[in-house]
Amino acid sequence: MPTVLDQLQSIIEPLLASHGLELFDLDYAGGRVIVTVDRPGGPDVGDITDATKTISRTLDGHDVVPGHYTLEVSSPGLERPLRTPAHYTWAVTRSVKLKLIPTVDGDRRLAGTLTDFDADAATITNVLDEPAGERRTVALIDIDKARTVFVWGAAPKPESPSKANKNPKPAAVVSKVEPANDQPLPANTASPVPPPADTDPDATPEKRVPA
Repeated sequence: MPTVLDQLQSIIEPLLASHGLELFDLDYAGGRVIVTVDRPGGPDVGDITDATKTISRTLDGHDVVPGHYTLEVSSPGLERPLRTPAHYTWAVTRSVKLKLIPTVDGDRRLAGTLTDFDADAATITNVLDEPAGERRTVALIDIDKARTVFVWGAAPKPESPSKANKNPKPAAVVSKVEPANDQPLPANTASPVPPPADTDPDATPEKRVPA
């Protein structure tokens, strides 16, 4: 007899396909139906909303989940949990982190690039970050938790002075302030205009009365 999870999958997968979405993960526990959907480029809010309404209406018409339940529909996010063989197949060539079960000898926490998944042997092979380049094959039954790791791109290098000079920033614009008739010229303003070159230096400067 198919389990509740099997029945949910047979109902939900074709519903998502009709919306151009795929079922990335499905879980049912503690009265919660947790649906994770995906699509090339990632689903948007509208995709999640439409999928939630469609799944909710359909499940209401099927007596699949006993009693009351909560439906949760979301996208996988940047770092995705790996639980099924399909997940590990998808994660090949990606950076992953593994937490192994307590009975495994040696380091239980591994990080590196997933290079191979053997579905028949139910094993994965990682090229580890530490020790760098070491290969390690792990059985799926020895994995407690696994997830992908989002690797941020390198930060842009600061611009060199030589390049910066070729593209100078716009100069700041300073407003000219006119002093009031009975107020002295503010400090730090432009110096008075020098007299013309042919002016007699010994002549008494003409007193100017403010307008």
